[in-house]
Amino acid sequence: MKTEFKFSNLLGTVYRQGNLVFTPDGTCILSPVGNRVSIFDLVNNKSLTFGYEHRKNVARIALNPAATLLLSVDDDGRAILVNFTRRTVLYHFNFKEKVTDLSFSPDGKYISVTTGSHIQLWRTPNYKDEQQFSPFVRHRVYTGHHSEITALSWSPDSRFFLTSSKDLTVRIYSVSSEDSTAATVLGGHQDSVIAAYFSNDQETIYTITKDGALLTWKYQIPSFKDQDDDPESMRWLTIERQYFKQGAKAHCAAFHMETSMLVVGFSSGVFGIYELPEFNMIHTLSVSQNEIDSVTINKSGEWLGFGASKLGQLLVWEWQSESYILKQQGHYDSIDCLTYTPDGSRIITGADDGKIKVWDAASGFALVTFTEHSSAITAIEFSTRGNVLFSASLDGSVRAWDLIRYRNFRTFTAPERIQFSSLAVDPSGEVVCAGSLDDFDIHLWSVQTGQLLDRLSGHEGPVSCLSFADDGGTLASASWDRTVRVWDVFSRHGSVEPFEQESDVLAIALRPDSKQVAVATLDGQVAFWDVAEGRQVGVIDGRNDVSGGRYAGDRFTAKNSARSKSFRSLCYSADGNCVLAGGNSKYICLYDVDNEVLLRKYTISRNMSLDGTLDFLNSKNMTDAGPIDLVDDRGEASDLEDRIDKSLPGASKGDLSVRKVRPAIRTSSIKFSPTGRAFAAASTEGLLVYSVEDEFFFDPYDLDVDVTPASALSALNREHDYVKALVMAFRLNERYLIHQIYESVAVRDIPIVARRLPVVYLSRLLQFMAGLVEDSPHVEFHLRWLDALFTAHGRYLKTHRVQHAADIRGVHKFTSKLQRDLVKHSNENASLLKYLLTEKESFDSYMYISN
Repeated sequence: MKTEFKFSNLLGTVYRQGNLVFTPDGTCILSPVGNRVSIFDLVNNKSLTFGYEHRKNVARIALNPAATLLLSVDDDGRAILVNFTRRTVLYHFNFKEKVTDLSFSPDGKYISVTTGSHIQLWRTPNYKDEQQFSPFVRHRVYTGHHSEITALSWSPDSRFFLTSSKDLTVRIYSVSSEDSTAATVLGGHQDSVIAAYFSNDQETIYTITKDGALLTWKYQIPSFKDQDDDPESMRWLTIERQYFKQGAKAHCAAFHMETSMLVVGFSSGVFGIYELPEFNMIHTLSVSQNEIDSVTINKSGEWLGFGASKLGQLLVWEWQSESYILKQQGHYDSIDCLTYTPDGSRIITGADDGKIKVWDAASGFALVTFTEHSSAITAIEFSTRGNVLFSASLDGSVRAWDLIRYRNFRTFTAPERIQFSSLAVDPSGEVVCAGSLDDFDIHLWSVQTGQLLDRLSGHEGPVSCLSFADDGGTLASASWDRTVRVWDVFSRHGSVEPFEQESDVLAIALRPDSKQVAVATLDGQVAFWDVAEGRQVGVIDGRNDVSGGRYAGDRFTAKNSARSKSFRSLCYSADGNCVLAGGNSKYICLYDVDNEVLLRKYTISRNMSLDGTLDFLNSKNMTDAGPIDLVDDRGEASDLEDRIDKSLPGASKGDLSVRKVRPAIRTSSIKFSPTGRAFAAASTEGLLVYSVEDEFFFDPYDLDVDVTPASALSALNREHDYVKALVMAFRLNERYLIHQIYESVAVRDIPIVARRLPVVYLSRLLQFMAGLVEDSPHVEFHLRWLDALFTAHGRYLKTHRVQHAADIRGVHKFTSKLQRDLVKHSNENASLLKYLLTEKESFDSYMYISN
């Protein structure tokens, strides 16, 4: 098994804070997600999260007009310059202050950065410039405002820019000294200004204030002046003051110069579209239950992007057709559990917000959200047969979901009100069982009838986790009573021999062949037990491997902390040779089961905004009142609405009364993909997906000096020995060569080649076909290959199904997709065929009458 897993994508969250940015072509939108940046392709329906990380959550992002440079800044003012095309980090830079706005000039020559009441103008790094010590060269620092600057916008010719501030003024600045006489102050606002914009001809300025007022400014001669056409007497004057009248504060705004369209987002979750200068309201819509934090417009002016951080919503609205291009909402509470569908194409997550989301693993988008549960989701499992999903919740119910019709078709409950914390499903999909922290029994229900079949008693403590074996009759359960029990569910005798542990059991996992069980205990050990003989066959001490960082309030070192020295989730790889483990730590550990050694250690996040990511605390952040990060400074905010404490008394998730808390890094659930090429981890940051890179230029296998591309092509073209040529291509592992030889095999010779192919190359051929058939038009050709391979080597694959499980699932994914496509096209063409047949009968009748 390959262990070179690398970060691939981030699901479960789509927007946290900061501004949204459209690419210049208007087809993609960029969104800050924690300490990373995600890009959503709205045309190809795909999403991607950049691999680099900031030290804290991203506050602002900017993309240059050529879409080659991406600049992102975190909450502390640390910036990262990224090559947007190649997605590689170019340079790290520190602005040393909190950045409130960030943008490139329209010509791409300058970067404007607002920090506090100052504006910094930097030259954009250019590869044509001579080599210098630092690629960031500051052009000028502008001052004049007396309070924090809220926004900055450029003129179309990149000569001037406008700054809005909380000091109730808007100021005009020039880039070059020749235009410095244009600098002026626009006053008269009654509340803090959230945005200011030039018109396309630069003869009009529009300013928007927080109290919902729009002021229009013109450059003209005052009415009290007697001079005519005196340039020195001309100034910017307010010619009109209008109000949005939405009954809420204006929170963000965006202006499209070409069409003079203004979009304003309000604190009530409503946005309005206005046509300027007539101030005609085109459209209003409520898109969120909370305030809109960011709004942006693409280049053509057709699509509007909205971000609401309270619920993690990201929306793209096409205002002309009044339809959603993108509507995504992440879990607004921590994700507790996840599972893959049998073909690995979808990932299902359950969270403390009581919602279940189905994510497409390829595109990264949420397909459907189930909201029937009224409390936190604690466990979810997928039936290996059929498209049925099961979920357990603290609301005292276990629900079955149909993923074809996307509905809840069965609900299972216990005779008394208890909270279910663990779940397992029989591979046949006929029996579902759940354990609880309230009582010590395991409840079994029939999926067909929904009735309670049995209650398995024996544990003397709360049941923490359950797992069914692939044979369908064996159920493993773990409890806080320091035992693991293996039940024969369908047998007549009820005697069960417990596997005694040294500490409380937190997680278990059954090997795919059901012959071994891995047990994670509170003392940080992972024990391996032989299920048939009931004896311990191995143990791994992972306390030092999983030990994480310190919390902000810790008065002891990470080495002495018992909080993170145990695993809370376990998962076997498809071949059963490795175990993936995670817990209340920033690390995920991959172990080799047979040798009991640590293979890889993955760091899920380096975000300093989370607790548990730092190994050492900085003493300067400690005050007499405690850690400075946990000091509630809400009362020192400059705005009245920010100083008001609106939280209710009592404890709730994420807000312990009125105290300020920080989320802690942890991994609540880990699952390997059925294909074995990826794994997903439910963490504080969201759903992290790690995958193996598929692109290898040269990875030889059993290579010989006589094996060359020329000799392989010679065996194909001259000798017509397809098996020899195919084996040589697999030894070289050159994809283009394998592809050429594979498709050169005549259809009549496929059964002969499949029968003569050595079984050592069978797995490599199935992997190659699984990656090829997705985009290949030769459907029948591939199906003939699969039929010949399964006919010739079906018995071998059945006896070695564990080693080839990932290969079989990859083939199953293709055939399932092909079946769905055929059914879809057949249904679409059924009406057309009926119409053609009807027309043929009418035509035949007409010809018969005519003759």
